[in-house]
This record gives sequence, structure tokens and C-alpha cells, in this order.
Amino acid sequence: QVRLVESGGRLVAAGGSLRLSCVASIDTFTKYFMSWFRQAPGKEREFVAAINLSGGSTYYGDAMKGRSTISRDNAKNTLYLQMDSLQLEDTGIYYCAASPSSFGSSATLYDVWGQGTEVTVSS
Repeated sequence: QVRLVESGGRLVAAGGSLRLSCVASIDTFTKYFMSWFRQAPGKEREFVAAINLSGGSTYYGDAMKGRSTISRDNAKNTLYLQMDSLQLEDTGIYYCAASPSSFGSSATLYDVWGQGTEVTVSS
């Protein structure tokens, strides 16, 4: 059973940067495509970014394209999301998710989800 634990969320001023981490408790991390989603208060869950098994291919949603970078360290079983130029609308719960089969923007592709880490952007 894969378990995902996110961290790094906190209160940050608009224009600032933040790096989120997601640690996977599994020996076969390299067999999972990974992604980040987010959910703002009162809104539906939204795709942020995804990454393939090796980390050599990435895919970004419109929400944070150009302001975020997804990466993974397979030796540490860890997924990252670097977020820059944060805006008020980036406030929300950020989730990492894992899929053994493929990656993309649909939440239905992902079988395992973390509990989320909260990001609050203040003015």
C-alpha cells in the first residue's frame, strides 16, 4: 500500500515562493507517475502538474504554468513542487497523487492521494 505525506505548506506573502514536498512510503516509487493537485475553498480540485517515472517529462495545468516546477528525487522517494510568484488565488490545499499506469490532468488517473498540505497566500 502506497502512503503519501505532503509537507511544506504555510502562510506566505503574495509574490513569495514555496516548495512543497511529498514523501512516498513505498519501495517502488519509480513505478509511479506522480502529480500535484490543489483545492481552493469552495472550489473543485484542480490539476497543477504531473511528472513521469524518471522525471524527464512534465506536464502543467493552466493554474500555475510558468510559476511552478514539479520534480522528483527517486532516491529519496520524494516529489516536489516549487511555486514562485505566488498569488492570492493560489491559496488552498495541495495534494500529491500517484498512478501506476499513466499521468495526466484527470484526477481519476490517480489511485493514491495524500492528506494535503495547506498553502495560504496573504496580501
